[in-house]
Amino acid sequence: MTQNFFSIAVIGHNVTLWLLVILSVLSVAFILERFFTLGRVKKESAKISEQLREILQGNNLPELEELSKNKDALETRALAYGLRHVRDRGINGLEEIFTSYASIERPALERYLGFLATVGSNAPFIGLLGTVFGIMNAFHGLATSDGDAKAVMTGISEALVATAIGLMVAIPAVIAYNHFQKQVKGILLNLNSVKDLCLAYAKSGVKKG
Repeated sequence: MTQNFFSIAVIGHNVTLWLLVILSVLSVAFILERFFTLGRVKKESAKISEQLREILQGNNLPELEELSKNKDALETRALAYGLRHVRDRGINGLEEIFTSYASIERPALERYLGFLATVGSNAPFIGLLGTVFGIMNAFHGLATSDGDAKAVMTGISEALVATAIGLMVAIPAVIAYNHFQKQVKGILLNLNSVKDLCLAYAKSGVKKG
């Protein structure tokens, strides 16, 4: 059985290296996709946030109707749904409309973030496994090379490459995951502000009626 494990180790070291390379390529691709996609959403969100600030400062809630005509931003689409609900059914259920909308949009905003989180937490362990396989190969080679220390040192140095690659794959994935999660949180907070303004507008309209 021990010999079987050594046979697995010979293949396993290379397999873990290739697996880490594949994970690295996928991580870079997903990071770039999220960077540009969330960047566009964040840019639109910042514009809407500024417009909402102006509406609050001017105490001009009716401008929300005009703002809701913008279909490019996530927040304004939600605002349009909310105002339509108010016109058709009144204020009851308005909060649920925004909550449901946020729940529907969240998966699109968080796309690939689960993969980045998984890579960030598991790539070091994959690298460590590759290192263990490499060290097993090195010591097995030492046993069959009449005590040639140079051979085992070379084998161990090659084995440690797997751990280094694992960390190089994991660190950017973790950084990107935390950054994108912060962006998503900011977008959803802005959406919550739109909900509060829509509620205020709806209540003021009810009172006037």
